[in-house]
Amino acid sequence: MYEILFPVLIVAGIGLLAGLGLAIASAVMAVPKDEKAEKITEMLPGANCGACGFSGCSGYAAALAKGEAKPGLCSPGGADVAAEISEFLGLGGVSVEKKVAVVRCSGSADYTENKMEYAGIAGCSAAVLLAGGPASCQYGCMGLGDCVKACQYGAIEICNGVAHVDPARCRGCSMCVAACPKHLIELVPYRPQAVVRCSSCDKGPQTNKVCKIGCIGCMKCEKTCEADAIHVKNFHAEVDPEKCTGCGKCAEVCPRHVIDLLGS
Repeated sequence: MYEILFPVLIVAGIGLLAGLGLAIASAVMAVPKDEKAEKITEMLPGANCGACGFSGCSGYAAALAKGEAKPGLCSPGGADVAAEISEFLGLGGVSVEKKVAVVRCSGSADYTENKMEYAGIAGCSAAVLLAGGPASCQYGCMGLGDCVKACQYGAIEICNGVAHVDPARCRGCSMCVAACPKHLIELVPYRPQAVVRCSSCDKGPQTNKVCKIGCIGCMKCEKTCEADAIHVKNFHAEVDPEKCTGCGKCAEVCPRHVIDLLGS
């Protein structure tokens, strides 16, 4: 009897001492909680997208609580979250400029063809590893939907082989930006401005071989713009959103019809 009971008591005693040691250690080494940061975290949408420039919602909340960041950086939360946080911190009104994702490609099945038939893993990140992906344009959207899977708001869909963003649903979280292996998606302020729906940096003749709508760097848009907002660099038209007035003249003269107006 004692031969069994004695070892059991020893093991129980060791377990009790270990438990007390862990309890004491957790109390001594506990990290103080910032109640202000925790309350701000609850106000944030919890997307943890990093669009604010911090390591997720908790990182942004900690910076706000310490006064190291300003309300209004949370794109998914928008104006409502910014106002709530601003009121909680006792700050004045905060203006939030809505940003939306823009896909820099228009090469749908109507304008281009795939250079090969892809039958591998259904995803852009996988397909791009095989000779740059199935798209004939090395800069073009592959239409396999990594951005669709990344979007938590149902704002992206594949239309005729190309990703398309619904500005009304987009919350500017930048998850699709990070998901695109070809870096075709970027966030821009949602206001009237010219958007070049192409990312090709090839010379005109080469672009024309693989896509009927790709930018050929003809510079007609640059010569037409009175605000000096659009320039051709590396055979590709680029718009400065800070200078663009949204007049639409560049879109009118573009022979490839690859420029349109956002937020109009």
